[in-house]
Amino acid sequence: MPPKKKGKGNSKKEKSKSTPEKDDGLSEKYRRSVLDVAVLKEHLALRSSVARQATVVRDDLKCQIRDLEQELSQERSDMKDITADLNRQYRSMETDLQTKMNRLEVSVDLLETQLAECQVKLKSERERREKTEAEKDAIISDLQSKLDRMESECEKTLHGCLDSLLSHLAETRLQWEEQSTVLHQEVKDMLGDFGINPLHI
Repeated sequence: MPPKKKGKGNSKKEKSKSTPEKDDGLSEKYRRSVLDVAVLKEHLALRSSVARQATVVRDDLKCQIRDLEQELSQERSDMKDITADLNRQYRSMETDLQTKMNRLEVSVDLLETQLAECQVKLKSERERREKTEAEKDAIISDLQSKLDRMESECEKTLHGCLDSLLSHLAETRLQWEEQSTVLHQEVKDMLGDFGINPLHI
């Protein structure tokens, strides 16, 4: 509650008595207030400057953030495009590789089939050739045996013919010798009949 007012007479006396002190106190308060106001103004000016600088920095940071976000968005877009292109290339390469693998598998199957057929034909041909060679060997062996027998028979026949020819020649020689002797004696007798001595002829 505000203090009660005293009488006018007393207050005037007190006022007249304390005016110089109050003036000094008011002056000091006023001076301090002026200083406080100046200090506050400086603080306000400083804060305003700091606020302006902060605003500039904030705006600059906003610009940088916006630029970075744009760059990031562009990089993400580029990365997305690159990823999509790589995926497309990968799928294309995978498809090509799968196609080549399928063709190679078909080729391998065909070659294996042909190899199996060739092996069967080779085995059959080898067996046929071995059989043919065996038959030829048998024929050659049989012919050789026949040739040996024929040679032996021919040799026997030849020896027999030669022996028979020699025997026949021997018999013919004896006959010729006997006939020649008889003929010689007849000629000798005929010459003797004519008075010719055969020793003088």
